[in-house]
Amino acid sequence: MDYLSEALRAMERDGLKRALRPLTPLGPTRALFNGRELTLFCTNNYLGLTHHPLVVKKAREALETYGAGSGAARLVSGHTPLHEALEEAIARFKGCARALVFPSGYMANIAAISALAGRGDVVFCDRLCHASLLDGCRLSGAKIVRFRHNDPTSLRELLARHPGHRRLLVTEGVFSMDGDTAPLAELHALAEEFSLGLVVDDAHGTAVLGPGGKGTTAAQGVPPQGLVLTGTLSKALGSLGGFIAGDTVLVDYVINRARPFLFTTALPPASAAAALAALEVVEGRPEILNLLWENIDRMHRGLAAAGFAGAKTSPIMPLVLGSPERALRVAERMLDRGYCVPAIRPPSVPQGTARLRITVSAAHTGEEIDGFLTALNEAMEGER
Repeated sequence: MDYLSEALRAMERDGLKRALRPLTPLGPTRALFNGRELTLFCTNNYLGLTHHPLVVKKAREALETYGAGSGAARLVSGHTPLHEALEEAIARFKGCARALVFPSGYMANIAAISALAGRGDVVFCDRLCHASLLDGCRLSGAKIVRFRHNDPTSLRELLARHPGHRRLLVTEGVFSMDGDTAPLAELHALAEEFSLGLVVDDAHGTAVLGPGGKGTTAAQGVPPQGLVLTGTLSKALGSLGGFIAGDTVLVDYVINRARPFLFTTALPPASAAAALAALEVVEGRPEILNLLWENIDRMHRGLAAAGFAGAKTSPIMPLVLGSPERALRVAERMLDRGYCVPAIRPPSVPQGTARLRITVSAAHTGEEIDGFLTALNEAMEGER
């Protein structure tokens, strides 16, 4: 196994080796690390719902009623009334006929693409799509064609050059590392013109963008009918799991053909209950979204005033620093100042674009955001 040690040494030399840091949560945006209290500006807990009283209460009740785990795959004995209720709630929320939940968003993406495409087919995928989407493309066995990021013109050119038995178009709604949104109206028009299936992973747009947090498609006025919508329950909804939402025939097909659904134990009932409660909070307390966007605006204005460019399109605001070493230096300085915002390095992002991926939550206070901005200016001294 010498090659493993050699590979790890090479990663360390290039500033790409990772290590786990145990954080003890103290709330939705704060944690304890090595006896020090940190403020998190790296969490995907966009609405702070991980610690919401109703979410915690419903999860605890489900844990006591259903136990710690599901015990089997959904088609065996792991399907509970909670799973069914959650799927009905997601379908209503997304404006779709049906939904299907999975133990993770990664699994939902792999399931959707590998079930819908196969050998002889072509999948057109945005170059910056999440690893789970790319892995789903690879596992499908279809030919993969990657178009320039958020560039419908590039996609149109490639569509003319790559015929296939069936063709599928894959994009994120909100891109996880850049925070920008896909031009869904244009992509949807191309999908209709060329008879493509359209998969939109809205992991970072669900319960964040659009009227009532319905997502990126709703924000851009793209109807959900005929689409394959995927997402996660582990970001703005504060729980764990993923979903596919769409037409009835789509969900029936995935239930019968998707290996990640057929051959895995069901999402724990407590996680399903937590996600169901989180949806209840989002739909019943629209002001929580207002809090999030007020914080996004405050952070964006502060970053712009400090000379850090970026669009205000989502809670994700990347500060691209270039080299892994530079990103690591600034991240460590921020940690010294009590703020957790780890360096994001290749392969999570393209070469030469290592960054701090700054994220904002509705649970952040104005004072925390202002303190972060002050610390960032100090940490960036000598790096501009």
